[in-house]
Amino acid sequence: MIFRQLFETETSTYSYLLGCGRTHRACLIDPVASEINDYVELLHTLNLKLLYTMETHVHADHITGAGLLREKLGSKSVVHRDAGAQCADLMVTDGVLLQIGDLEFEVRHTPGHTSGCVSYVMADRVFTGDALLIGGSGRSDFQEGDAGQLYDSVTGKLFTLPPDTLVYPGHDYQGNTVSTIKQEIAKNARLGAGRSRAEFIAIMQDLKLAYPKFIDQALPANQSCGRAGEQ
Repeated sequence: MIFRQLFETETSTYSYLLGCGRTHRACLIDPVASEINDYVELLHTLNLKLLYTMETHVHADHITGAGLLREKLGSKSVVHRDAGAQCADLMVTDGVLLQIGDLEFEVRHTPGHTSGCVSYVMADRVFTGDALLIGGSGRSDFQEGDAGQLYDSVTGKLFTLPPDTLVYPGHDYQGNTVSTIKQEIAKNARLGAGRSRAEFIAIMQDLKLAYPKFIDQALPANQSCGRAGEQ
């Protein structure tokens, strides 16, 4: 397997390139529009054909590169059917399997940050988007977010994975790159150490977070796969 963890500094967003070494087919998880040229160059360098762009949700903090990559490379965009992006090529649901050469991803619906959040599960790792962050979680106060639902998603859909499953989040603001399910169960400040559902809801209600900086631009753009005017 070919694997690259890519970081966009303005919004502290992680994107992930995964490729099959046998077939040279690849996917990008949560690509950022401003990084398109770097993605194209990296794909060329690694001799990979981009098959899918796979969104963990419709983002409010950056514009996706899905539409641009579809235009440039012919890739297909993947989102959950509840994400609110009718422009996508594939509208997936819980339990769907995506095959990219020898790589297999299971879609797990993990709503709560937004109603259309998913995590992508592989044999040894999971890409959690904003549902589960290293030491924390995404917010739950907009885009049909729900703190109780987020708690259920993480504890029921992610914390049930094998303990040494690698956790790759959609963002990190402290320089962390990877965690494990075991570590998050034990140490996550919001969801770990045996916190109850009621405790988590109380924590989330007390966050008093600022309005997302780029949401007014990013949300409508991402509902069109990052391309204004697409349906």
